[in-house]
Amino acid sequence: MKIIILGAGQVGSTAAWHLAREEANDVTIVDRDPAILRELQDRLDVRTLIGDASYPDVLERAGAATADMLIALTSSDEINMVACQVAYSLFERKKRRDGDEARTGHRMTRIARVRAAAYTRAEGLFMDEGIPVDFCVSPEELVTRYIEQLIHYPGAFQVLDFADGQVRLVGARARRGGPLVGRELRQIARDIPDIETRIAAIYRQGQPVSPEGNAVIEENDEVFFIAARQDIRLVMSELRRLDEPVRSVIIAGGGNIGLRLAAALEQTNHVKIIERSRERAQMIAERLERAIVLHGDAADEELLLEENIDSTDVFVALTNAEEVNILSAMLAKQLGCRKVMALINRPSYADLIESGTIDVGISPPQITIGALLTHVRRGDMVRVHTLRRGRAEALEAVVHGTEGHSKVVGRQVDQIKLPPGASISAILRDGRVMQAHHDTVVKDEDHIILFLADRRQIEQVERLFQGAAG
Repeated sequence: MKIIILGAGQVGSTAAWHLAREEANDVTIVDRDPAILRELQDRLDVRTLIGDASYPDVLERAGAATADMLIALTSSDEINMVACQVAYSLFERKKRRDGDEARTGHRMTRIARVRAAAYTRAEGLFMDEGIPVDFCVSPEELVTRYIEQLIHYPGAFQVLDFADGQVRLVGARARRGGPLVGRELRQIARDIPDIETRIAAIYRQGQPVSPEGNAVIEENDEVFFIAARQDIRLVMSELRRLDEPVRSVIIAGGGNIGLRLAAALEQTNHVKIIERSRERAQMIAERLERAIVLHGDAADEELLLEENIDSTDVFVALTNAEEVNILSAMLAKQLGCRKVMALINRPSYADLIESGTIDVGISPPQITIGALLTHVRRGDMVRVHTLRRGRAEALEAVVHGTEGHSKVVGRQVDQIKLPPGASISAILRDGRVMQAHHDTVVKDEDHIILFLADRRQIEQVERLFQGAAG
């Protein structure tokens, strides 16, 4: 697939890193900063181009006339939208006039990073007759939803939606006191016999452990399980003592994500938000209904003590400075906050901080890449999530085809030739969630939820579902 990425910031660089590692992709990156492009070219097998992302001549030199996908990820909504418009007007329309699109079936998919809610909420704005953007990606919205899920499920370090939220993949660390800790995995069926759940993966000291029935769960194992939304807390109670529901939240940073999160939580939680800029703090106070807005420094020990950090359930550091996020979260933990999270743009930092006093490192580029991969993956992919800093992947694919003409339809789960490290965890059929047992027969239009312990196997999985779709 020929892919053009506009913008080599944190999100653009992460997207390039993921996509360029797959042999089937030919990636070109456009940015105005030659130093960043040189660094990317040293690390990745990509083509780079210096220039303004929305300029017609730059897009032409980048290969927009024959590209399969244009992903506009600059820091400007307007540049991203204009780039999609220029690519459509100059290249897509020409193909339509010349009849090339009808003859070859070739059409460019256009994805744009659009942060402002004023754009995304405007009905009918994004279409061929308006601004020709096929899919909008808002990192702020995705990150806000991600943090919300973590707050709703205390004890989890990752909560991901599938099947429109009916099924969730949850990552939780096994702790002493959990009934399953020290016992074989198969015992979970005896402990909670009426609950359909599947352990998708286990990681011990960073290494995968095969989730077979005789595997013994040890303390501090990272366990990923699939369950229906209403059963998550019950399954989690097998791995650790359940934490009390979150009541109080302190948010450091009143930027776009901080404001969105406060607005999402203020009706159900006691929310305080700390913002350094007096003007920004006043604006936030006017837009929020119940949350308390404080003007000050989130790394100020005196301020945190005054705001009863020692009795706060969750502290979330969401400022624009990674160092401030790390230091303020560490300070909040030291002062007695139950759980702390910090927003870290560089994925490599997240692993380091989670090995210390910070409970969860939040990486916007890693969260955003899943939304992009959903549209890049071959086959009918509904949702894609990256796990463990991009080393593993979970995805939801729709099966198409007829028995005898498909590699999937009409076959039992144990007859499907999945690559090593890949497993089918659940099936959504006619709105009903089913666990994928070895003798479950896959049908046309089933939604299959798969876990890949090694994302390098993704091309084999894509071919499997491409064959079903074809």
